[in-house]
Amino acid sequence: MEAANRQLVRALTLVPAAALILANVIGTGVFVKARVMTCNVGTPDMVLLVWLVAGVLSLAGALVYAELSAMMPRAGGEFHFLGAAFGPRWAFLYGWTKTISLGASAAAVSILFVVFLNDLTGGALPELALFILPLFIIAIGTAINLATVRVNGLATTVLTAVKVGLVLVIGFGAFLLADGDWANFDLSGSSGSCEGVPQSARLGIGGFGAAMLGALWGYNGWAIISALGGEIEKPSRNMPLALIGGTGLIVILYLLINTAYFYVLTPVEVASVGEASSVAAVTAARFFGPAAAALMSVGLVISAYGTLHTTLLSGPRIPFTMARANLLPARFAQLSNRSVPAVAVVAIGIWAAVLAASGTFDILTDIYVFVLWVFFGMNGAALIVLRRRHPTFARPYRVWGYPVIPIVFLLVTVYLLVNTLLVTPGRALAGVGLIVSGLPVYNYFKKKMDSVGPSTWLGEGG
Repeated sequence: MEAANRQLVRALTLVPAAALILANVIGTGVFVKARVMTCNVGTPDMVLLVWLVAGVLSLAGALVYAELSAMMPRAGGEFHFLGAAFGPRWAFLYGWTKTISLGASAAAVSILFVVFLNDLTGGALPELALFILPLFIIAIGTAINLATVRVNGLATTVLTAVKVGLVLVIGFGAFLLADGDWANFDLSGSSGSCEGVPQSARLGIGGFGAAMLGALWGYNGWAIISALGGEIEKPSRNMPLALIGGTGLIVILYLLINTAYFYVLTPVEVASVGEASSVAAVTAARFFGPAAAALMSVGLVISAYGTLHTTLLSGPRIPFTMARANLLPARFAQLSNRSVPAVAVVAIGIWAAVLAASGTFDILTDIYVFVLWVFFGMNGAALIVLRRRHPTFARPYRVWGYPVIPIVFLLVTVYLLVNTLLVTPGRALAGVGLIVSGLPVYNYFKKKMDSVGPSTWLGEGG
C-alpha cells in the first residue's frame, strides 16, 4: 500500500486496551504516596477516603470519556472532542500542550527507571551510566513502538500482568503473611517525621487538597486509550468497557494495597518512611524479609518501563492527528508500512531524550497535573456542549447519570484548579503560560489548515 493511502489499523482488542490503562496508571505513585498522604490528612481512614474520592472522580472522568470516545473513536481522541465542541484553536492548544508535557513525562519516567535500576544493583551504576541509560531506555522504547500496534498491545498486556501482580503480592501478602493489626486504623500519623512535607500541607483543608493532588497523580493516565481511538477494534463496545472497567479495577487495587500498608504498619511508621524509600518496600519487608528490597526494585523497574512504554505508544498519536488536520508539518502524519505514525513516534522519543539529557523536564512535570486537569475539565464541558449541539449524532454509549456525572466532574475539576491556583500559584500560572505559548504556533499553521467543521470532527476513522 502506498504511504499516502495507509490508514491506522484497528488491531487492539478489549484486553490490551484495558491493559494500556492499567500499565499507564499503575506507576510509582501507589507505592510511595501513602507516606505523604498520611502526613497530609493524619489517619488511615482519611488516606483511604482520599484514594476513594480521587478514584470516584477518575471513574466519573472515565464515564465521560467513554461516551466521547465511542462517539468519536479516532486517533488523538481529545483533540477531536475539543475541536468538535470548541473549535480548532482549543484542539490545537490541547495537542501542543500535551505533546510537550508527554515528552517531559517520558523523560522523567526514564530517569526513574534508572534510579530504580541503580537501587537494584545496590548503587553500583557509575555516574556516566546514570546519564546515558535514560537516553538508552528511551531509544529502546521508541524502537519497540515502531512495531505494529498489535505487538505493542501484547507487550503492554505482559507489563500490566507484572504490575498488577506486584500490587496483589503486596496486598494479599500483607494479610496472609504479615503480623498486622486492624487497631492501626484507629491511630494517627500526625507525629511522624514527615520528611520533606511542608507544614502548610499538613492536616486541614490544605492537607486534604494536597493529598487529593497526590492521589490524582497516582490515578493519572486513565484517559490514555482515547488517543488510540483509531486503533481499537470494535470501539463503540471496547472503549467504554476498557475505560470504565480498567479505571474501576485500579480503584479497587489502590484501596487494597493502601489498606494493606496500614494493616502492617502504624500511621506513624508510614509517615516516617524516608523519601529515599517507599511504603510498599517497608511493608513487603515485614513479610518477605531481605528479599523485599530486590522484589520492590524489580517491580518498580518494570513498572517505570511500562509507563514509559505506554507514553511512547499513545503520545505520538496526538501530533500525528494534528498533522492530519494541517496543524503541524505533514511529515508527522506519515504512516510506516506497519501502519504506525513512525515520524511522530521518533519525534516524541527525540524530544524526551533531549529533556532527559538537559534535565529541563522538572519544570514541565511540576505543572503537568494542573494542565492535565484544565483539559479534563474542558472535555467534561465538551460532552455537555455536544449533547446540546448535536443531539441526534450516534452515541453507542451514553454516560450513566447524565447530566449529573459530567457536571459533578466539571465542578470538582474547577475546585481542584482554583485550589491549585491559590495554594501553588506559580505552578498554575506556569501551566497557563504553557498553554498560551501555543497560540502563535497555531496562528502560523491555521493559515494552511483546511476548513474543519463539525462533520470532520465527528466523522469516523483514524
